[in-house]
Amino acid sequence: MAEDQNTQNQGAAANEQAQQPTFGMQRSYLKDLSLEMPNAPQILLEQKQPTVDISLNLGAERLAETVFEVGVRATITTKIDDKVLYLVEGTQAGIFEIANIPEDQIDPLLGIVCPSMIFPYLRANLADAINRTGLPAVHMAEVNFQALYEQRRQEAAAQDQNGQGINGGDEADQATIN
Repeated sequence: MAEDQNTQNQGAAANEQAQQPTFGMQRSYLKDLSLEMPNAPQILLEQKQPTVDISLNLGAERLAETVFEVGVRATITTKIDDKVLYLVEGTQAGIFEIANIPEDQIDPLLGIVCPSMIFPYLRANLADAINRTGLPAVHMAEVNFQALYEQRRQEAAAQDQNGQGINGGDEADQATIN
């Protein structure tokens, strides 16, 4: 009898543990990297200061019931006048496990927390790629992914009110930093 009670307690404890919220990054990886210097070597002789344009895109995809891939893509374009000095694009992705979390909390995790976790890897990879050109690296500033997320939600609500609708949480977000 005591043995049956002990088995039931262990089963209940295991079931309770299985229902605990789970969130974690399983892996971070550089999914894509491209560097172009279309006007080299002539543009390297220019003495003018280049202009820098940085844009970010976010995306998320459900891979399995509790597994998601989140990607942050950055494009850095530097120009002298109207000629491109270099263009570097990179996508850092992460695989995240999200289980037993209410559905309304998953989108903020995918749009704020996950990009915040993988962005430092992207920033370091792009700075390293630029540094390998022999030019000074561009060090991207920290990004407030919560502000970007809230901006996206406001834009989606405005589109919804205008009758244009939205495509759901898997569409990419974009931000430009000058």
